[in-house]
Amino acid sequence: MKATRPPDPAASPLPDAGWKRRFRQRLTRWFSTHARELPWRQTTDPYAIWVSEIMLQQTQVVTVLEYYRRFMAEFPTVVELAAADEAAVLRQWEGLGYYRRARQMHQAARVLVEEHGGRFPREWDSIRALPGVGRYTAGAIASIAWNARRPILEANTIRLFARLLAYREDPRRAAGERLLWEFAEQLLPRNEVGRFNQALMELGSLICTPRAPNCSQCPVQRLCPTRAAGLQEEIPAESRKMVYQQVREAAVIIRRDGQVLLRRCGPQERWAGLWDFPRFVVHSRTAPDLAVEAATQVAELTGQRIRLGRRLTSMKHGVTRFRITLICHEAEWLGGPAAADLCWLNPPQLADYPLSVTGRKLSKLLSPEPPADAEDPARR
Repeated sequence: MKATRPPDPAASPLPDAGWKRRFRQRLTRWFSTHARELPWRQTTDPYAIWVSEIMLQQTQVVTVLEYYRRFMAEFPTVVELAAADEAAVLRQWEGLGYYRRARQMHQAARVLVEEHGGRFPREWDSIRALPGVGRYTAGAIASIAWNARRPILEANTIRLFARLLAYREDPRRAAGERLLWEFAEQLLPRNEVGRFNQALMELGSLICTPRAPNCSQCPVQRLCPTRAAGLQEEIPAESRKMVYQQVREAAVIIRRDGQVLLRRCGPQERWAGLWDFPRFVVHSRTAPDLAVEAATQVAELTGQRIRLGRRLTSMKHGVTRFRITLICHEAEWLGGPAAADLCWLNPPQLADYPLSVTGRKLSKLLSPEPPADAEDPARR
């Protein structure tokens, strides 16, 4: 087969009509035999598509699959999602991370019920007005549900388009985004737009991967100037590398008559809306100082007075730009007032409350009472 000459990005930033026609034909043929069977591809229900798109933001398909099935079983319609308590929504989301997505989806469901009678609007401005729905998500919903001619641009297609254009600058900056949105719009076919958009994302996910893309299996390899130039590892250009901040935190499990204390995280906190054991940044380096600091911090967070007890465990985890070393201690409750954002629970009841990943790990370590050989930090 005669190779098709790739477009010259130096001469024209976007390919010509012939190149785009060949690209559509080859991508469509490839997708017809390589598309994964995913549950959200078996429907044109905009609600189901919306749920999947929100879950898939910054999360891999393999991770989303089970969450999606459970979530749709619990909230099969937007009306049922809107009627649910936020804690129930967050409990189903637990472990997916980026919990703001779940809270905004819950808010949007209520808007859909209150302002649109529980139906997804087809009007572009109405879709974009929903909490948490940006240009990409709106385009995905409109194109997949109704074949609206709306382009998409997300992580997989950003990478794919940057390589198809041999775009050497950072495609996530304003100039790069404008170019790629224009390219995405020009690529759209007249029919089956939703299927085409899904094919683009599939190609980026399965073939045009961030590292070592499988160019030999790519249906559009002969149309790709990046492959022709051998620049797959240089394009797209990397964004400025994240500088991670090392942080030490402590979580305190406060016991009272066989129960443990949880507090609901506030709107501006890391896990807003979730419940957690009292948690705070640690500055102390010695056990006696930690005992004093913990008592002070817990009193400020909850109004409760405690005496710090044994160290239960420690773990490392990452949240956005932070790399956190978390230490966990048990504590004896000495007194304190009740409050709306606090609750005392028996350890088995923790299963019903939405917790962070580390909070859930800590909850699974709990027994009704600490063992007899508890380690007192004052004796370390």
